[in-house]
Amino acid sequence: MSESIRINAKNQSAKRAGKVTIQDLADHLGLAKGTVSRALNKYPDIAAPTQLRVANAAKALGYRPSSHAQAIRTGLVKSVGLVLNVAGENAHRPFLSDFLNGISMRLGDEEWTLVVATAQSDEHSLEVHARLIAEQKVDGFILPRTKIEDARVALLRQKAMPFVLYGRLGEIGDCAWFDIAGEAAMQSAVARLSGFGHRRIAFIGGSIDNNFETLRRDGYLSGLESCGLPRDPELIVEGAMSVQGGFRAAHNLLNLATPPTAIVCALDRAALGASHAAAALGLFVGRDISIISYDGIPEGAYASPPLTTFAVDSKAAGERLADIILQVVRGANSSDFHELGEARLIARQSDGPLTKSPKEISALVAEALQPSLGRTQ
Repeated sequence: MSESIRINAKNQSAKRAGKVTIQDLADHLGLAKGTVSRALNKYPDIAAPTQLRVANAAKALGYRPSSHAQAIRTGLVKSVGLVLNVAGENAHRPFLSDFLNGISMRLGDEEWTLVVATAQSDEHSLEVHARLIAEQKVDGFILPRTKIEDARVALLRQKAMPFVLYGRLGEIGDCAWFDIAGEAAMQSAVARLSGFGHRRIAFIGGSIDNNFETLRRDGYLSGLESCGLPRDPELIVEGAMSVQGGFRAAHNLLNLATPPTAIVCALDRAALGASHAAAALGLFVGRDISIISYDGIPEGAYASPPLTTFAVDSKAAGERLADIILQVVRGANSSDFHELGEARLIARQSDGPLTKSPKEISALVAEALQPSLGRTQ
């Protein structure tokens, strides 16, 4: 009798007898019950061919593990936690839908669950993490939007709880992390603008306690150096995490005695605000002033003009982070996972060749600030 026929026969027998147990599966395969259990849970000490054989047999026999019994036996509830700080300008909304979809799909492949909780502040976030650990709701965490010094990492290390960072820390250490090279994107943005002839290029950054801000600002500065452009502290504004923040930052920059002719933004949301500020000051974005940004949020495609941006594949990032946390929970070495992805340039109409000098931009702004003399589009 062939293997497939034997499986079908056993399957029909199991259906008549009731629910298939892990012992039935072990007897069918001629393996120890513990080996089958570890194979189903994809422990690294079980060879990949054995894991595949057990998985195929489980599917053919209709075996479904009891989550309660499995938790008792393995100590795993087969859940990964994600705590999102939804308060104020530090919210995670721009990438959330695709990001959650990527994580959930990858975890679902392994019959794991994503547990999403929200927090109203950094302090509240620590409390939520601690509660999920105390209640044994999750086996590990994905930590988005990392800080330079992140209190969540200290807490999870203290509790011996597996985790993976979506981002990096000031000191990388032995944490598992996956990140997008935002610094490389910022350097490329400066090079692109320099290639268009811009020599006075400003930077609007995010919150200074986020590690991505340090990295993206450093990328901007490296871009200036590579292009032979001087650093001017007057052209660097940080703390813009929202459309409103970007509006304020760009408004201040464009009112300088010698304003920039181009602006690099660390976040698309800030760039949308910068575009509104430029238009309010009588400037045509993409012609009088160039703006280029980072994130690739959908709203950028429908801005006026559409925003040139370095886009992040949030779904793919979520999938990879889920894959890493599954491996770390199963015993893989966290320090083996230090991975950088790349952002992809989407060239639209918000940036272009230099057409106005700083002096000409300053004159247009001054004109726009006199309502009766402002230009019409």
